[in-house]
Formats: sequence, structure tokens, C-alpha cells
Amino acid sequence: MAASSSNLVSSSSLKRISPSFLSWKLPISSAFGVSVAFPRGRGAVPRFVVLAMDAKPTVLVAEKLGEAGLNLLKDFANVDCSYNLSPEELCTKISLCDALIVRSGTKVNREVFESSGGRLKVVGRAGVGIDNVDLAAATEHGCLVVNAPTANTVAAAEHGIALITAMARNIAQADASVKAGKWQRNKYVGVSLVGKTLAVMGFGKVGSEVTRRAKGLGMHVIAHDPYAPADRARAIGVELVSFDEAIATADFISLHMPLTPATSKILNDETFAKMKKGVRIINVARGGVIDEEALVRALDAGIVAQAALDVFTVEPPPKDSKLVQHENVTVTPHLGASTMEAQEGVAIEIAEAVVGALKGELAATAVNAPMVPAEVLTELKPFVELAEKLGRLAVQLVAGGSGVKSIKVTYASARAPDDLDTRLLRAMITKGLIEPISSVFVNLVNADFTAKQRGLRITEERIVLDGSPENPLEFIQVQIANVESRFASAISESGEIKVEGRVKDGIPHLTRVGSFEVDVSMEGSLILCRQVDQPGMIGKVGSILGEENVNVSFMSVGRIAPRKQAVMAIGVDEQPSKECLKKIGDISAVEEFVFLKL
Repeated sequence: MAASSSNLVSSSSLKRISPSFLSWKLPISSAFGVSVAFPRGRGAVPRFVVLAMDAKPTVLVAEKLGEAGLNLLKDFANVDCSYNLSPEELCTKISLCDALIVRSGTKVNREVFESSGGRLKVVGRAGVGIDNVDLAAATEHGCLVVNAPTANTVAAAEHGIALITAMARNIAQADASVKAGKWQRNKYVGVSLVGKTLAVMGFGKVGSEVTRRAKGLGMHVIAHDPYAPADRARAIGVELVSFDEAIATADFISLHMPLTPATSKILNDETFAKMKKGVRIINVARGGVIDEEALVRALDAGIVAQAALDVFTVEPPPKDSKLVQHENVTVTPHLGASTMEAQEGVAIEIAEAVVGALKGELAATAVNAPMVPAEVLTELKPFVELAEKLGRLAVQLVAGGSGVKSIKVTYASARAPDDLDTRLLRAMITKGLIEPISSVFVNLVNADFTAKQRGLRITEERIVLDGSPENPLEFIQVQIANVESRFASAISESGEIKVEGRVKDGIPHLTRVGSFEVDVSMEGSLILCRQVDQPGMIGKVGSILGEENVNVSFMSVGRIAPRKQAVMAIGVDEQPSKECLKKIGDISAVEEFVFLKL
């Protein structure tokens, strides 16, 4: 049948439920049924739709999809290709569909999920970004959202190389000049790529492919990615360097990093000032990683000789954009994935993901969390938050260069192993480890796959405690082995970065850093200071933060012994300025410090 039993609503029960759209299915014959949707609001007209009672699921393809992907779908489901639907038309059709496939042009908002009457099981986004899908509404309605993150890799890398070569030889400007009736050979003298240093900023899939192609052009390639494994870089013949070294030594800088709070406007006035005069910038990643006004200033000042951009902070950019109109800038309208082969690859990848999800298989490319039983979620909720924050904290303590590979998670509980399912906790630790430095969305469905894809080996250990099993966990400990730390005191006696936390009164607390015991609520952000244990330190640091109007939420000091070394953990509500942090570091008794976002 087209309707599941959960969608059957009797007239006597209508007053007891209150979704934005009420719907039920009434049988007409063995072949057809009627879907009735009642929108809320005065004067709203019910929608009646005839349903075909077919055993096959129905997939609505709302934007153009490659033929190979459509054929895969047709082998398993009834496929309805209806393009350019208005929001109202989409809401009407969706109650007939088990799956929906879109690109970036269709908004899949809360009203769409409510209009589906519970029938919609999966939304497939043919591409990477999922900004046009309401993930919260999808999860609330038990609908899985999947995307196609890998098929565009080669196309994006090739476009990056195309922009490098076109920029170096002034192809776009010379083409426009000749078509305008000019012949300016002396004006458009370019630069050779052989022997030039290319800094690849972000050494993921696309960055690696750009590296291989650039080396084939005779370029010397260096890369910056604080979480890329050094052995993978060596295998390609690339040296991993610091961010400052990369931008200071490069002749060309190619951006391949995700847009996260840490990378937003990472190229700005300050970073442009550190670059070699005459550097050339290429961006096929995300527009927001460049401060576009600062780039215009750097171009005008001659710090940046040329830029080649496929992405912008606002797309399409304003017609009067100074950056787009600049004579030393080559631009394309977000064409990174626009090859026939990539479009077919995306079609196949998303079709396979949707079909797999409709079969009930776990989707490796799922981007929203699956439904968790309410009673389990209620009990584990504070520990889920603790797990993610411990992962987030631990990965920020890693110094760039070596790459994170081996993680050990320890759970201490009085419950028997069979009474404690740690899959959700492990997924949230993985989420905390990966999301701060990636554009990937991690959840229970894709956590293990995502970790394996990035070379992370996560092992789990349980410590069985004596006592009452009333609380599911006593503490969670996360250790990262074989890495250097930005905060040396986070290294335990056995040589790993170690952080440990507990839940107190429903709130996650950090209780151990390295060998030091602390006790600070994991809210807002955190400053860790190693200091000589002496009177007045809390007052000095508190005064500096107070002068900068930074509110301190918690403060805790753990020490080895009186008058020896101590670690101060300070919870803050606002992010201190660089000047404020420098003042803390300048205190003579402070040996090291680090600021961490939770």
C-alpha cells in the first residue's frame, strides 16, 4: 500500500493530534487510494490526491539527474521526474513519495516534511552541500538525508589546475582583449609554473588530486593541513608545513579547506601581509575562507599579483563587485563540479545512497542523526554532550604536522557491558574529533565509516566499577597517541594526549588534563595555563580577563604539589582577544597556555 498503518487517522482521533498538516489514506479500490491533507489556517483548502497502490517505492526527482543515476533508481523504484516545482506543488506531490532527490535549487523545508504525512523516508542531495535541506525537521520526521560527497573530487581538482594555468598566462584577459579588436602581446606576458612553489591549503581529497597534477607540471608543492597524516603526504612527495611557512614561501596558494568557524576569512589583511610579494591565489573551495575586501586591498597594493576564484562569499556576487571587476582577477561561476563525468558520477552516487537507504541499509553518506529511542536519549543526553566536547577538546590540543591516527576511549561504569551501548558515545567522540577540522557531518550512521575513511583507529575500553549502576557512566577518557601537543601538560606520563570528563548535576565537566586533575564546566570556551604554583595567580589572570570584559564562568587549579607546577583551567563566556591572551602569556609564572573552543 502507499500508506503505512502509522498514516491511518480516524475521524474520531483528529482532535487529539496537531501537526501542521493532518493526513490519512482512504482505500478506493485495490489499485488506488486518496490522500487528504488539511493545511492549517483560516480558509485553507484540503488537498485530495489519488495514489497508486504499488509495492515499489516512489522516488521524486525534483532537479535534473544524470541518466545513469535515473536508470539505477528505475531498477528499484517508480521514478517521477518533475522539475521546476513551486513550493506548493512540491508539498502536494511529496505525500506520494518515499524518497526525494534534489540539487541546490530546491528548498526542502519543514513544510515539505510535514506535508509528507510521514511517508518520506529519505532525501538525497545530489552534491555536497545540504544548506537547502532542513536537517532538524528531517530528523524529527524520521527522514534520512544523504549526499554525494566524493564524485566531484577530480572535477574540482581539474578546475583548480585550469585556473592556475589560465591565471599564470592571462588567458581570460587576453581572450577578452583579442575579441575587443586589440593585439596586446606585451601586456599579457605570463609566468611559468615550472619550479614555482605551490602551497596547497587543505590536504584532503581535492587538495591531494591538485598536488598530483601540479607536480606533473613541474611545480614544487608544499601543503598545510594540521590533521593530515604525514605518511600520506610523503607518499605523494609533499612536505607538510605550518600555516605561516606555507603562506610566506609560496608563489601560488591554492585553497581546499572547508568553511568552518576556524577557517572563516582565514586569508585576511594580517595573513596577506605575511605573504611573498607577487603571490597568486586560487580558490575552488568555499568563498568565505577569504576576506574579499582584504583581497582587493592586497591586489591594489601589489602583494597579491593575481587571483583566480570559482567561489564567493555571496553567490552570485554583486554585479558591481570590486573583486570580480578587478583586472587581475579571473572568475568562474562555481564550476568546480561542472563536468559531464562529474554530473554522471554524482547521479550514480546519490542514486545508490537513496536506494540503499530505502532498502534499510546504513548509509555511509548520511548527514543527519537517526532517531534514537527517547528513554535512551534522555539518559545518555549529558554524556553524549560530554563525549562530543572531549573529542573536540582533544583534537584542538594536537599540534599540526603528525596527523591524528590512534584514539583510545575509556568508559568507567558500574553497569554490565551488555547494559551500556556505547555506539552513540563513540559516534559523538568521532564527531568532536572530525567536525572542527572538516566539512563532514558526523552521526551514528556514518561515524565509523568517516573515521575509517580518515585513517582514525578508535579503540574502546571499559572499566567496571563497584557501586550502584543508577548512572550509566562515571567518567569518559579520551587519549590520542603518537602526536605532539599544543599544550605540553596535556601529555600523560605514558606519552598520549589525555583528557577526562564527568557529568555533574547534568552538566559536562573536564576533570583531567594529562596528569593534572582539574574541575571546570565544559561550557563556552576554555583557557588552560601551566604555571608555577604561587600566590596571586588566580587574581592576576582574573584581572586581565576582567579588564577585557571577558566573563569567567569557572576556574579550577590542579597541581602536582604545593609550590610546584599547576594547571589552571578557566571557563570563559567570550573569546578573549589576541592581546588579552598575550598578556596572560606574559605573566612570568605562566609557562604555557592554550585557548580552546568548546
